[in-house]
Amino acid sequence: MKRNPTGVFRRLEALYARMQQAYDSTVADTGFSCQDCENNCCTSYFQHHTYVEWTFLFKGLDTLAPDKREAYMLRAQDYQRQAQAALLKGERPSAMCPLNDDGLCGLYRHRLMICRLHGVPHQLAGRMGQVTDYPGCFRFPQGTSVTPLDRTPLYRDLARLEMDFLGPRLAQLPKVNLTLAEMMVQGPPKITN
Repeated sequence: MKRNPTGVFRRLEALYARMQQAYDSTVADTGFSCQDCENNCCTSYFQHHTYVEWTFLFKGLDTLAPDKREAYMLRAQDYQRQAQAALLKGERPSAMCPLNDDGLCGLYRHRLMICRLHGVPHQLAGRMGQVTDYPGCFRFPQGTSVTPLDRTPLYRDLARLEMDFLGPRLAQLPKVNLTLAEMMVQGPPKITN
């Protein structure tokens, strides 16, 4: 049977919309903004972990004009070289995301989960139920009383989407632990039917 991910991608976009609502609710009335930030989170070393988001990223890349896509792919190769050089020195990589165009994401609609949720105070429940709190970005207004964004249900829903997307292949495929640039350089994920 041929794989039809359309329904999964619709559900992924609905999950992304929920993430945006949760993010907006957390920052409401705080004055928090990423605008004009010198320490852009797009230089953070993020690794991503799902085939469904990796495939959705390429769905976005496929909508671009060939010259734009090629420019992003060249940037991804450069990012990967910079990251590998930093890792070889024992340093945490800090290079600009290959999709960043003058501070804006060139594939905003197709950006991955961590790109959508980064920066705000949040919490995450572990497998044993323990909840860990994270402070968020250094620019988040200190002393602001906010309820941290609970990433747990969002991560669980993404895990369910991954299971639905891969089906029985889930146990056969290697785990994803790639930067966005690595995903781009490797090409769309190799998922066999």
